[in-house]
Amino acid sequence: MITSSPGNVVNTSFTHRLLPYDGADRFLDGALPFLADGLAAGDRVVAVCGTGQEMLLRDALGPADSGVEFHEPRDWYRHPARTLADCLSAADDATGRGRRLRVLGEPAWTSRPPPEVVEWQRIEAVLNVAFRDTGAALMCPYSASLPAGIVAAARKTHPETVRGGRAVPNPGFVDPWSYCAQCDREPLPAPPPDADELQLDKADLYWLRAYVTEYARQTALPDEDLQRLLVAVTEVVTNAMRHGEPPIVLRMWTEPGAAPALVCEVADEGRWAPGTGYGLIPPRPGGTASGSRFGLWAVRLLCAAVQIRTGEGGSTVRLRLALPGAAGAGPRTESEGFRALGFQNPPSGVR
Repeated sequence: MITSSPGNVVNTSFTHRLLPYDGADRFLDGALPFLADGLAAGDRVVAVCGTGQEMLLRDALGPADSGVEFHEPRDWYRHPARTLADCLSAADDATGRGRRLRVLGEPAWTSRPPPEVVEWQRIEAVLNVAFRDTGAALMCPYSASLPAGIVAAARKTHPETVRGGRAVPNPGFVDPWSYCAQCDREPLPAPPPDADELQLDKADLYWLRAYVTEYARQTALPDEDLQRLLVAVTEVVTNAMRHGEPPIVLRMWTEPGAAPALVCEVADEGRWAPGTGYGLIPPRPGGTASGSRFGLWAVRLLCAAVQIRTGEGGSTVRLRLALPGAAGAGPRTESEGFRALGFQNPPSGVR
């Protein structure tokens, strides 16, 4: 059993723990008792991991492995806001049934463009707020083979770290809203010189949608994603019209490369009031928690990444939708997963 150290100030009903590992033994030392304790308690037990980790866990659990729901990272970590909403719904459902949701989830970090990496790191932070009343137990393995910046960020977003079978308070943990503010401190890169630009003088949504559609049709954006973009842009522009300050400018461009994207930016001269939460947390029934603004939350559901900057120079909301050929949706390859456990190559018979 993994126990908490004396003096731990973390909420004892909800746990969110970091499991750093540099091989199969370290992975099993933390993951196996976490899953076994959940099975013994009658929890809904979920493991999101690659093939190598699943093989190790099934072998160690024996017949009890049938009580664990195994999921591929590619499916579970497909979209940050949707994953958060689905997992939160599962936690509420488990609570309603008198059970606890217990998730061992290894985020899929590799091959994602930097804005999407930041979105997932932000999710790791805000779930400490979103899940605090659910009683869920979350453990996130992080391989030592990951880039140093990703592992360092994990120490800021997890209240506890598992070491030698014990959960100890993480001295690097940062308040979730402070962490999100840190994410938004770096200025956004300037739009490219050839970005299309439209100044919005009135809320003529028909021509706005026509303009966005015409530009998007020149890219490889699928029709389904175009409909998402139109809803998201309408929400952001309407918000700027109601609460921002003119001039309001819409810009659109495409970003080439290994992770091509269509980018749509809405900028105005207004400044957002502090404490709005930027729609980072799903609205709860009857809830009014900070971060649960429905309009912006819906925008986050519709886009691959949403970047918001606000301050003395005005406010900017930048929406990103991945174009076909983007590499950001997939986790690391199977062979990379085995190397994270200490194998140079997949074990014999596994390819």
